[in-house]
Amino acid sequence: MELSQRQEKILEIVKKQGPITGEQIAEQLNLTRATLRPDLAILTMSGVLEARPRVGYYYSGKSPERMVAEKLKKIKVGEVKSVPHVVNENCSVYDAVVTMFIEDVGTLIVVNDAGKLEGIISRKDFLKSTLGGQDIHKLPVGVIMTRMPNVICAQPEDSVWLAARRLLTHEVDCLPVVRRLPDQAEAEGYEVIGRFTKTNIARLFVELGEE
Repeated sequence: MELSQRQEKILEIVKKQGPITGEQIAEQLNLTRATLRPDLAILTMSGVLEARPRVGYYYSGKSPERMVAEKLKKIKVGEVKSVPHVVNENCSVYDAVVTMFIEDVGTLIVVNDAGKLEGIISRKDFLKSTLGGQDIHKLPVGVIMTRMPNVICAQPEDSVWLAARRLLTHEVDCLPVVRRLPDQAEAEGYEVIGRFTKTNIARLFVELGEE
């Protein structure tokens, strides 16, 4: 959050003299209490300042940067996830490439006939398969994809901050958003309910800036 010059002055006064009333702040700035009301409201609602009746304003100890960080840790992946783009594990590499270009995405999520997550495939995987000289019309994506359990995922209750950290740590562009799916035949699996990408992060930052 970027503070105005007047808000910076208010914050400095409160840091040094708080708790302090709105009238006292206005007097030091040679302004009316009504003039300061919007600035004090912004600083209070953002969490930088706190206020108590008959006591006044005081500094919360949280910088604007820390407030943004805390907000990112409160926002859940399930609130910002996108619609997943999936293909079946038996889909040919050729058809998957066509799907990738039609959907204009960089990663496809691979599922089985029951909709369970089986793997993930990126542009780099497609490039490797074409350089290998294989017949991409017959080669299924299941052969070249990154298979479970090596797929890095996110769950809807994970924080956006945690998911973004996974993207950076593992150097991937997309995390399948999944929920646990009891499998009667074998071990517990995952159902794909969304995707989390760098675009989701960029869109969230724009929305936070507009707020």
